Amino acid sequence: MSHRWSPLRLRHRSLSYTHELKCVISGALLYIKDDFDVVKQSSFLQETIVSMALVGAMLGAAAGGWINDYYGRKKATMFADVVFAAGAIVMAAAPDPYVLIAGRFLVGLGVGVASVTAPVYIAEASPSEVRGGLVSTNVLMITGGQFLSYLINSAFTQVPGTWRWMLGVSGVPAVVQFVLMMFMPESPRWLFMKNRKEEAIQVLTRMYDISRLADEIDHLSAAEEDEKQRKHTVSYLEVFRSKEMRLAFFAGAGLQAFQQFTGINTVMYYSPTIVQMAGFHSNQLALLLSLIVAAMNAAGTVVGIYFIDHCGRKKLALSSLCGVIISLIILSVSFFKQSDASSSDGGLYGWLAVLGLALYIAFFAPGMGPVPWTVNSEIYPQQYRGICGGMSATVNWISNLIVAQTFLSVAEAAGTGVTFLILAGIAVLAAVFVIVFVPETQGLTFSEVEQIWKERAWGKNSDWGSSSESNDMDGLLEQGSQS
Repeated sequence: MSHRWSPLRLRHRSLSYTHELKCVISGALLYIKDDFDVVKQSSFLQETIVSMALVGAMLGAAAGGWINDYYGRKKATMFADVVFAAGAIVMAAAPDPYVLIAGRFLVGLGVGVASVTAPVYIAEASPSEVRGGLVSTNVLMITGGQFLSYLINSAFTQVPGTWRWMLGVSGVPAVVQFVLMMFMPESPRWLFMKNRKEEAIQVLTRMYDISRLADEIDHLSAAEEDEKQRKHTVSYLEVFRSKEMRLAFFAGAGLQAFQQFTGINTVMYYSPTIVQMAGFHSNQLALLLSLIVAAMNAAGTVVGIYFIDHCGRKKLALSSLCGVIISLIILSVSFFKQSDASSSDGGLYGWLAVLGLALYIAFFAPGMGPVPWTVNSEIYPQQYRGICGGMSATVNWISNLIVAQTFLSVAEAAGTGVTFLILAGIAVLAAVFVIVFVPETQGLTFSEVEQIWKERAWGKNSDWGSSSESNDMDGLLEQGSQS
């Protein structure tokens, strides 16, 4: 690989600092409850403050696919930065919980668009042999942002207006990223599809040596011909009319849903609250222990960056889920035992709960953290990538919203131990789903991944596209046979 890739790779790492700085709400919520009695007295209002960002993210992700395809990956990211920064200002100045909720919604819009943009941008500007690692680097920036958010929380615990500083400062990385994006190139694949070939080639020359450059230009030219043969914009219905795309979207969206329903953002949003549920009632101690959990998250993602291109996406996801199941069982047992012991000061089972949280993150971060985003950046053909990426990210945010909006209520109604046991059962279902429906995409080109879905849809020896539902894919099949 050419050394020319290095500067572009470094710039990619700026893409997601804002993406999960929204997790600063986990620590800020402890102090928001102190300032607003109505919040302290209502689990529903606490859940709404957390989850309103997810409502915004859901809508942002739904629109993000269209914004990406129409305006390009670069402008989509800059738009997300502006909206995120505006939301941070509104949150910091909020005079009551309801204005705070409005600010959370704006932050969510920005996060939703960014969640669609970053993986697609990186995947389209990455050689296939390192694509998984680079998309996972995006996830590292997310987990690094989460860790940084807990550091910020800790830094402002003794400052007047604690939570306002916590939430306001989260807008700074969005401003920094907006400035950095001005110096970044557009996706070469998007430029080619928009008939801006000279600009695309200029970007490619910064990534590849001359010998590799010619091959990449040929691949983009072939993809452009496929796009011309379609002659119309892909609609949402077309995703479901094509058997190949139904299978691909089911796998991608299923991974995104299971990523959330196995509880990751429950842990990240509510880890200080969970620590307090375990018997550690000091805000400062809860934040400190949550900081350790966030550090495990970032460290685990570093491990995942190495393994995702060496062990493969599927094996990494399965090994991750096995550890998640064990960790959730430990969490469940610790809360059951603590309830029986009626402990009020942490104690043995309180520390066992903290251990369960740390193990959960240690297993989740290398696998189920990056794998869903990496797979979704790889499994869709060029003309479907924006719309399917947006749809699958929307599934992620809807699932995230459901979990965040219900966790505290379910824990109050059924008990924390039962809640984590439910999450463990969902993790078992997730492992079965990965085994049955998710293909291995390690080291494959986009054309080779497309071939997998054709074979799964019609069989290796079938005449693909013979049915009426695949007529719209004829041009792609002809091009695939030529290559």
